[in-house]
Amino acid sequence: MQKKINIQNKKARFEYEILDNYTAGIQLTGTEIKSIRESKARITESFCEFNDRGELFVVNMYIEEYIYGHAYNHKPKSERRLLLNKKELKKLEKEVKNVGLTIVPLKLFLTDKGWAKLHIALCRGKKLHDKREAIKDRDNKRDLARIKKNF
Repeated sequence: MQKKINIQNKKARFEYEILDNYTAGIQLTGTEIKSIRESKARITESFCEFNDRGELFVVNMYIEEYIYGHAYNHKPKSERRLLLNKKELKKLEKEVKNVGLTIVPLKLFLTDKGWAKLHIALCRGKKLHDKREAIKDRDNKRDLARIKKNF
């Protein structure tokens, strides 16, 4: 039985306002998927961008080198291609270029077949006052839960 891999980017929900979600496959090498299966990856500082041919890549995604990989190991911070439909890619590229939105990875997970997938989101950056509101709402919810628990 395979253990569940669930690597999240918690900072993204605080830093960005999420407008639309997609699930994309990732083009990986053998040692990269082995490291992901051991939960040795981070997506907190990563983002997605298009190249000149219209392909979507995830940048700054850190996948630790596989300890048994020796000569055929991968680079920890290389760009990795994301696999989406042409229609989705064109829509995302249009939104990023025209409106000025950002594509941010939210969650890295493994499917039942063992394939690595990435939840990505089309986002707009939050302003400072929006972040303060989010902190205030979170504190209020925490206080309410504490009061309900003691009741």
